[in-house]
Amino acid sequence: MADTEQNVLFNSALKQSTAVRRDLETFAQAPATASSALQGQISTTLTSLSRTLDDYQNLSRNELNQEKKEKAIERLKNFRADLASYRTQFEQLKKEREGAVAANNRNELLGRRPHHTATPENPYAHAVGQSAFAPAHGNSQEGLSFGAGPNTYAREEHALREQNFFSTANAQLDEFLDRGRAVLGDLGQQRDLLKGTQRRLYSVANTLGVSGDTIRMVERRAMQDKWIFWGGVAGFFLFCFLVIHYLR
Repeated sequence: MADTEQNVLFNSALKQSTAVRRDLETFAQAPATASSALQGQISTTLTSLSRTLDDYQNLSRNELNQEKKEKAIERLKNFRADLASYRTQFEQLKKEREGAVAANNRNELLGRRPHHTATPENPYAHAVGQSAFAPAHGNSQEGLSFGAGPNTYAREEHALREQNFFSTANAQLDEFLDRGRAVLGDLGQQRDLLKGTQRRLYSVANTLGVSGDTIRMVERRAMQDKWIFWGGVAGFFLFCFLVIHYLR
């Protein structure tokens, strides 16, 4: 039965390793446009693979055959190396995606500025050129127009900080969802493992011939033996009493 469980865990780890490798390749093709669902799926598969390897390691420790035990240890070593590589690649791809999203948000924010392409290298040139010919009230209006610049930049910085805040909040929500998916995947895997153990126990019970009818028959026979025993004890004491009574 231990060999069967080892084979089941090995096949499960192999499938999970193949799935996470395929998802990482899809993520690497377009990190900036990768969906949160794909990231959550990769995170869930990595967590499930880690749990499967832990179960496989615990089961291989109880292996009595030294050759099979060494083979299981070698397989486990390779799986652990692949898992570390997958996690490193996943973290790198997430950083690339965050950088691409931040750059895209900044470009979109700067693209909304009406003076983004029309701002001269010297912002004082226009004001100085007009100061020699404009009247006094024109200078005051120009000063007011020039004074609105810092407010515009302050609004843009505030909008950029707000955009970064929303990006961070979305990333945290995605992380919470990934953790939830990982927990749900672990529960599903444990449920399947418990079902497999239950089926194997039923198979062993049927092989040994233990069934409900047999158990009930044994209980009835035990009750009959109990009544026979106590009836024999009562008869023995009655016989002893009669013998003592007639021998006096």
